[in-house]
Amino acid sequence: MGNDLAAFAKKNGVKYFMISYTDLFSGQRAKLVPAQAISDMQKDGAGFAGFATWLDLTPAHPDMLAVPDPDSVIQLPWKPDVAWVAANCIMDDREVDQAPRNTLKRLIAEAAADGMHVKTGVEAEFFLITPDGKAISDQYDTASKPCYDQQAVMRRYDVIAEICDHMLALGWGAYQNDHEDANGQFEMNWAFDDALATADKHSFFKFMVKSIAEKHGLRATFMPKPFQGLTGNGCHAHISVWDKAGKTNVFADNSMELGLSAKGKNFLGGIMKHASALAAITNPTVNSYKRINAPRTISGATWAPNTVTWTGNNRTHMVRVPGPGRFELRLPDGAANPYLLQAVIIAAGLDGIRSKADPGKRYDIDMYQHGHTVKGAPKLPLNLLDALREFDKDKSLKAALGEEFSSAYLKLKHQEWNSYASHFTQWERDHTLDI
Repeated sequence: MGNDLAAFAKKNGVKYFMISYTDLFSGQRAKLVPAQAISDMQKDGAGFAGFATWLDLTPAHPDMLAVPDPDSVIQLPWKPDVAWVAANCIMDDREVDQAPRNTLKRLIAEAAADGMHVKTGVEAEFFLITPDGKAISDQYDTASKPCYDQQAVMRRYDVIAEICDHMLALGWGAYQNDHEDANGQFEMNWAFDDALATADKHSFFKFMVKSIAEKHGLRATFMPKPFQGLTGNGCHAHISVWDKAGKTNVFADNSMELGLSAKGKNFLGGIMKHASALAAITNPTVNSYKRINAPRTISGATWAPNTVTWTGNNRTHMVRVPGPGRFELRLPDGAANPYLLQAVIIAAGLDGIRSKADPGKRYDIDMYQHGHTVKGAPKLPLNLLDALREFDKDKSLKAALGEEFSSAYLKLKHQEWNSYASHFTQWERDHTLDI
């Protein structure tokens, strides 16, 4: 893309840049900057009051400067006058350690120092719903097993095709789109990439899907469990590690079990070792735990894990190895922060490699039918508070992600939990009013 955003604007007819960063709660924050001013912004950054977003800062802190990364620039296909560009947050001439993109960049550098190049792909599921958020948008989408429903996906052709056309134009390698397992739910896939590129694309994808849905008079949500009884929004992550040049997959070894090398198994071992703690990052909301600990849905399965187990090509476990040289983490959900999702995967995996962690026994059973027979495997946290406590106890994972980040994240997420816990619910009225 080149390093000069002003030249990019001139070449592509861009009038404005959205200088964007993602806060700890996945809020996408931006300033709209005219192209005539972008050179100064590229040098010095756009000023933000950090306290005004979900970061652990106060009104007394100085300006936080969001310095755009020109390698991330994406011209909005649906509004070509505008280009989006991810930014790195700086304050007092040093990186803001708690900022999610900075956290990810530091871990990528750490992996590179160990000769490793992490590549990932994500499967970001979403619902198309009514503008008031109360129902799915398609009144005819009522099948008890709606996954891959041909009629239902075509009724939303205009939305899905427009998004896919944009991904193709952007060169993302979009390759399939489908109606997912819940009524009103969809998934769109694009090619895997370097972890930072995947995180930037994931962030932009959420922005794009919401924007195109709104253009069509609909609303898109990545909420983990927006409707009781329906399958929730997962964000499965496919993970592989390559050599420093990014040419050779060091997870691939056809002489090993499932084609996963010793290094790959150690990386997986790190994921298994830290699973209960990393859930606080991969499943970051109160609602997240309605998905991973849900009863059977209308379709017959939640497609979400509740126990820390791994397997071969079997979708009922937390991790599956669908083919040589990679594995799929099925724990994350649609609320996962695009940058922190990648960061915590790398942090846990690096620890696994350094400590030669063993992922433990492989199970090939149907966990939904026979999970009760598995003895000794940890259960995933039942709620956000349990996950935060597990994360707080995991000193090595907190250190790997950075003490400033971990402290800020725990502080703000505990505040969120306390807000939720103080909220009166209809369940309480239904079950305790007559006591």
